[in-house]
Amino acid sequence: MAPLEETSTTATVRQVLAAIPAGCSWLLPVHGVDGEIVDFRIAAASGEAYDIHGRGTRRVNSRLSELYPSMVGGPLWQMYQRVMAGGEPGRMPDFRYEEKRSGVVAESQFDVSVHRVLGGLLVWWQRVDEYQRRQENTELLASLAWTEYDLTTGASEWSPGMYRIFERDPSLGPMPRAEQGAAVLAEDRGIAETAWQTLDSGAKSDVTVRFHIGGSVKHLRILSDVARDGDGAPVKIYAVVQDVTAREESRTAIERLSEQLRTRTMTALAEHRLAGQLQNLIQPVPREPFRLAGLEAMVSYTPAASAVKVGGDWYHADTLPDGQVVLAVGDVAGHGLEAASGMAHLRFSLIGWLSIGIRDPGTLIRHMNRLCVQLAITGTAVVALYDPAARSLSWARAGHMPPLLGRAGRSAELDRPVGLLLGADAEAAYPVVVASLGTGDLVLFYTDGLVERLPSGPADLLDRVMATLSSASADSGEQTLTRLRDSLDTPSPDDDTCLLAVRVLP
Repeated sequence: MAPLEETSTTATVRQVLAAIPAGCSWLLPVHGVDGEIVDFRIAAASGEAYDIHGRGTRRVNSRLSELYPSMVGGPLWQMYQRVMAGGEPGRMPDFRYEEKRSGVVAESQFDVSVHRVLGGLLVWWQRVDEYQRRQENTELLASLAWTEYDLTTGASEWSPGMYRIFERDPSLGPMPRAEQGAAVLAEDRGIAETAWQTLDSGAKSDVTVRFHIGGSVKHLRILSDVARDGDGAPVKIYAVVQDVTAREESRTAIERLSEQLRTRTMTALAEHRLAGQLQNLIQPVPREPFRLAGLEAMVSYTPAASAVKVGGDWYHADTLPDGQVVLAVGDVAGHGLEAASGMAHLRFSLIGWLSIGIRDPGTLIRHMNRLCVQLAITGTAVVALYDPAARSLSWARAGHMPPLLGRAGRSAELDRPVGLLLGADAEAAYPVVVASLGTGDLVLFYTDGLVERLPSGPADLLDRVMATLSSASADSGEQTLTRLRDSLDTPSPDDDTCLLAVRVLP
């Protein structure tokens, strides 16, 4: 009856594990002629979690030495032996597995727990390196971090971003609360006290506080919330921290430059320099083409020739942590510091929405539209997301000219979706269209200063721009974007011009 009973047990365990949505397997020992354990056979495995080769239940009945030869004799293998021999559960929170075969990640990290069950080993595993990589990249991109504080034990937990923001060695552990409090600027301690009172009242706290960190002062935005027990007593504080020093310093600089402009004591040349400083403060323009995922990009910003005014033209181009590329240009109506302020709001808000995982261009423009309604400003924009794996460009527009595509000596506008002006209607919708791109294709995003110049009409100028783009795409190579910029870099008499061009790499 023993073989039949074992078969029944195995079938039951397989049925249970196949439904578990986590990494789990049941290993049975394989004994040698002398009775010692020489290998382990996978008798059951979860059906909804896969190993690094993408194998789920297909591993059943295979030996570990065949599937993962580099494990044999290693630390995890030895832990399996100890658990089988002594019965005491084991855990390895930072097991690193190396794989030499091509097409598979060379080194992976797992959290593994092992229990002796029904004459074998029940192994629970969770891959942790990919999650950590995504978290660290997100924190780095948005200058974000998180922390937890246990009010019962007084223990704190910090994400890697907290150590980076506070310039603290992770080996020292989280900074003590008293030390954090001492780092707050004296004039901001009242803000910190207000935050505690807000949490005590049951609401979320959202404050910006200045800290002495290293040899400088940092502006940290802290969003806090409290978790309570069944009696309503606070037990934990959760906080997300963002380093907004650059934003605050830019705001301070804008206010300082605004005051200088209001005094009108400077010469026209000084005003011209001031306008250039402000533009560069909000959105520095790279001098040379730069690389993005699967693309080469080039940016050009040309101020209006006849007026010393700061325009509302802006751009954004970046590779996101998930490997996709965001490309955007826009134009806030008007000139002067009001337009520059609106431009800064839109550009920095777009970066913030991207940092929390919003990717759909239509959704991003819808958020921008509602922000414009709140700020009582209007403008135009086009936002695109490029997937280098699929070579697809998803994009949406709000009252803006569609991007131009140059391919093999010809050019045309991309198919134009509907899209109302930003700030015109809070409930406006912005559909997304998708274009397929190929190696050597050029895509040009631009603001209206490029094609709206008196006395020439927009149609005539657009034809000239498309002819230039066609010529550039006929011989797409390393200097293509530089030549394209030089050909189009002529100032408009009345409006700023912003260009963002990309070339699809092989």
